[in-house]
Amino acid sequence: MTGPRAGSAGASPVATLGGHAARQLLRLGENVGLSAADCEGYARTLVEALGPVARRPLELPPPSRSFLSDDHTPVEFSVSCEPGAAPSLRVLLEPGAGEQDLTHNGRTGLRVLREMAQRWGFTTDPLDEVEDLFFPSSPQGPLALWCALELRPGGIPKVKVYLNSAVAGRGRAARTVRRALKRLGHGEAYASLPEHDRHLFFALDLGDWAEPRVKVYLAHDELSATQAGTLCRMDDGPHPAEIEEFFGIAAGHDSGVVTGDLEADADRARGAREEGTGPRTVRRPVQTCHAFTDTGTGLPSGFTLYVPVRDYARHDGEALVRATTLLGRYGVDPTPVLRASTAISERRPEDGVGLVAYLGLAHQRGRPPRVTTYISSEAYEVRPPASDSGAVAKAGPGDLLAAVALSPAPLPAGP
Repeated sequence: MTGPRAGSAGASPVATLGGHAARQLLRLGENVGLSAADCEGYARTLVEALGPVARRPLELPPPSRSFLSDDHTPVEFSVSCEPGAAPSLRVLLEPGAGEQDLTHNGRTGLRVLREMAQRWGFTTDPLDEVEDLFFPSSPQGPLALWCALELRPGGIPKVKVYLNSAVAGRGRAARTVRRALKRLGHGEAYASLPEHDRHLFFALDLGDWAEPRVKVYLAHDELSATQAGTLCRMDDGPHPAEIEEFFGIAAGHDSGVVTGDLEADADRARGAREEGTGPRTVRRPVQTCHAFTDTGTGLPSGFTLYVPVRDYARHDGEALVRATTLLGRYGVDPTPVLRASTAISERRPEDGVGLVAYLGLAHQRGRPPRVTTYISSEAYEVRPPASDSGAVAKAGPGDLLAAVALSPAPLPAGP
């Protein structure tokens, strides 16, 4: 980070972290159609969950070097879209941000999460079952606990908790994940994970979920589109060519974009793998998530690919063009995502990079595919645009309007 925070809507010299994030949530909630009462309730929940750091003036440095975002803001938003449905708003936060160390960070996170469970009447049994694995006496790594809230109409969110797979050390991460999966009834699940470079997060759905998931997040360094297409382990999961196309567009590797002929694309992918050709990611790694709901098969019922678009675009104008293009591929109106970027910040997209942090494609059994755009709060700093480089696409900010104009109309809403 080398640039000061610029153009944040509602910012003032006496602004606080909690006030900044709450105002963003209020605008984002209105953007996706939540009622004013729901937005206000969720904004209060966000401020309460952040605790004392919510009152910290933004003119001071971040309360801690939070791994959650590039500028260490302990809050991130995302807008998830699928065909025929209203967009869904989510907020990811670090309740223990500002604590003196990871041990206290984790304790605070657990306390806040259990207070949420009491408030909304859900059980933390799955988390309790693995607590000793992820909260050792001498934790390591960049995080202890993150909490995500999927903000639904009615004021009661869906809740997810994210834990550090390498909390006992990177060399013990696989053992920690394997033991956690086994305790939760997924003894055969670890064997189904694809090749990877390291473990990142272990996540649990808590509360009102039709099929609560246990999720394993992996990092993949220097990944190519063709390799990305081989990472899903679902039965009847997405075709490799679909994953390749998403990867190619999100990362700006246009030469890797598929043609739409799945058989031809599969042949091309096999050829590229054999020849070792095709562009690769060389900066922040691509991530995958493998979600487990069945305790009998050992196979995941969900797969998500996350591309860190901020490392492969010169500025957020390019990132928004790619988000718009991908949403159009799935027949989704990009307007909520474009409005979300302006709800977060008044700065021009081409004046920074990192407002759009990740683009994700999720497949879950029994549901249509979802495209999620992850949006940074940028409470403290704005990362300057990248200089011209052959490693990033050459789109200009004016392409954003063209991409919107050319996007297919969204599918009609279902019943």
